[in-house]
Amino acid sequence: MRRDPDVCELLCLDLPKAERLRRELPPAGELESRASAAKALADPTRLGIALALRGGECACVCDLAWIVGRDERLVSHHVRQLKAAGLATSRRDGKMVMYELTDRGRALLRAVTTEAARA
Repeated sequence: MRRDPDVCELLCLDLPKAERLRRELPPAGELESRASAAKALADPTRLGIALALRGGECACVCDLAWIVGRDERLVSHHVRQLKAAGLATSRRDGKMVMYELTDRGRALLRAVTTEAARA
């Protein structure tokens, strides 16, 4: 039988370290929220939209659709997902709806793009 290279072959628990690290974990609800936010940037279109908005710029769906080269309805769907994840906000400006990243959205985008640049 072939051994799994990612599984220990014996039970070796460093209990003090394991307990300390377990205590430092955020609560399950916060982990879910963070995972949801990370998933929101996992789509190439949403990542492109976030990158377009990262400098504090506001943009409407028409502009964002042109910038990322996608249909306006698709971009509208994606900005709603960014909003639902708490990464973007919107405000009405006359007949247009302007979108921008939240502080949380900018921070997560920085983390994602910084890690990618190092790889």
